[in-house]
Amino acid sequence: MSIAVILRRILPAGILLVVAGCEPGVSRSTYLTQFIGRTEPELIAAVGVPVRSIESGGVKFLAYSDRRVDIIPGSPGFPGYGPPFGPYGYGGPYGYGGLPPQAVERDCETTFELVANRVRSFTLRGNAC
Repeated sequence: MSIAVILRRILPAGILLVVAGCEPGVSRSTYLTQFIGRTEPELIAAVGVPVRSIESGGVKFLAYSDRRVDIIPGSPGFPGYGPPFGPYGYGGPYGYGGLPPQAVERDCETTFELVANRVRSFTLRGNAC
């Protein structure tokens, strides 16, 4: 089988996968809106056990935390002047340094407010919300 025939068969499927993957996802706020009005057991069954909870003045707050670390890749250095190719050659210790990889911590805390055992509202806080 020739490469052209293989590409004609695989390329359309690949394009469909890429287009399907590019559909915009549901935002976190839109997803969480469905829980307003639900009971506390329904919320816990759907979202999981909260990391913190507190009750004050008849209002209960359930907090969920989502944390991750993203690695931003560095960039390579550039050759500079110096040995091994003579005093004006490229290479050696006189090159221009690249950027090292960076670790960026991202977090989002979601706090649900429950009144009379029903979700009344939620708040989002953090740089990954």
